[in-house]
This record gives sequence, structure tokens and C-alpha cells, in this order.
Amino acid sequence: MRKIIFMDIDGTLVNDNGVIPETAKLAVQQARKNGHLVFICTGRSKAELFTEILEVGFDGIIGAAGGYIEIGEQVIFHKTVAKEDVTHLVNYFNEHKIDFYLESNGGIFASKHCKQHLETIIEEILIDNPDAKEEVEKGIRPFYHALIEGESLIREDINKISFLGSAIPIDTIRKEFGTKFTVLSSTVPVFGQNSGELSVPGINKATAITTVLEYLNLDRNDTFGYGDGMNDLEMIEFVQHGIAVGNAKEALKQAADDITDTHDEHGIFNSFRKYGLI
Repeated sequence: MRKIIFMDIDGTLVNDNGVIPETAKLAVQQARKNGHLVFICTGRSKAELFTEILEVGFDGIIGAAGGYIEIGEQVIFHKTVAKEDVTHLVNYFNEHKIDFYLESNGGIFASKHCKQHLETIIEEILIDNPDAKEEVEKGIRPFYHALIEGESLIREDINKISFLGSAIPIDTIRKEFGTKFTVLSSTVPVFGQNSGELSVPGINKATAITTVLEYLNLDRNDTFGYGDGMNDLEMIEFVQHGIAVGNAKEALKQAADDITDTHDEHGIFNSFRKYGLI
């Protein structure tokens, strides 16, 4: 019987350097050959879905932590952040020296010092692990180059906002924006302590999966979800088989139905094989 699989990207499909293990590519492609549907289900917006990811081949996209849904070439849902909320956020982050970027389907718009901050992160990764250079150039560097500087940050096309680590505790940010956004810790470890993301409240990966199932007339009993971070929690709890990768947050592992190996230990491939998807 055909299954539908929802796959997080950062920390799940790709490793900490942003690279997809070859076994994960093989698993996705073989599962689709076997007649199953595989959807990206990510906090990233479409502008951050780089060629290497899309070339794996997927049946649809849930992006912006549930705020955007695309099936084939058809956009079936898209919710953006209110302009006044973007204005509040930009002013607050600039005042408190928090580097951030605004995510839209048409581009990733960086605050004044965001790219410089990210370059420092990349340099530190390579100092600590010179052997990671090839992976960094393949995984993180395309994101760095995609960041757009110098554009107006007061925009009406924003799906979600991500911010890098700073001296401001994430709980302080949560108190400031908790009535306007869902505020979660970042799923990208290299972004540092107190890094995170803000998305439209009331929308998450589970609400998006519900919309996909209704649109395709598919049953929740035939669903799988794979994740590592707390923006995957609703997905993991909602699907029939919620699977945390080995490097997942402990709270997500506690909520999951099963735990597979880490991304670099062939976790996706091993789990797909375990459940007869490949």
C-alpha cells in the first residue's frame, strides 16, 4: 500500500554542514520508485531549497514550517507575516544587535551584519575541523551566497524569520514576540546559542500535513514523518509513524514512535528499509 513520507531537511535529510548523505538520497529515490510519496517538510522557505536538495526528487513541498504548501507545480497554501509584525521585529532585532534574515519564496534578505556573522561561523567551523572544508563549501556556503544584503527589510512577502545567536536569551525574544509569532530554538546548531526562528502562529508542520492529506484524499494511517528539532514536534506527534533521527533533540525523541540512526550513520536509509519503504 502506498505511503506518504514527510521529511525535514536541516539535521534530518542534511547533516550539520548542510550536506545530504548519499544513502539518504538513495532512500528517497527508491521509495518513490516503489510508489510512495515523499514530501519535503521543512522550516526553510522555497528560496532556501537549493539545487542539490530539489534534485533528489520530491512529490511536494511543505515549507516555512507549514506556511507554504506546493504539490507538483500547484501552490495550495501560502501564509505570510503581517507587515506591521515584520516592522516590529526588524526594529527590535536591530536595536538589540541580533543578526537575522527574512525568508521568502523569492529570496533570503539579510540584516546588516548577518553575512559577516555567518562568515565568522564558517571560519570557526574550518578552524575546528579543516577536513570539513568540502562539506562546508557544498552545504553551508550556498546558503551564505544566497543571502541578499542591502534590500528593504520591511516587506510583505515574508514567510518566516530566522536569527543567529546573540547575548539576548531566546526566552526574552519569546516574551517580546510570543503573541505574534511561534518562537522556537534554531534547528541549525552552528547558528549558536539563543538562535531561533519565528513563524506564523497557529500554523505548523502538522496543520500543513492535514491540508496535504485532504487535498490528496490520503489517510493519516499511511503517514511517516522524520525530524530532529522542536519545529518537528507537531509532525512527529501527528503522523502514524513519527521517527526521530539519532541526533534529534531529546524532547523530540521522547515524543517519537521510533528513533533511527543519525543522518551521517545512514539513519534515513536504515529506517526506510526497516519499514519496508525500500
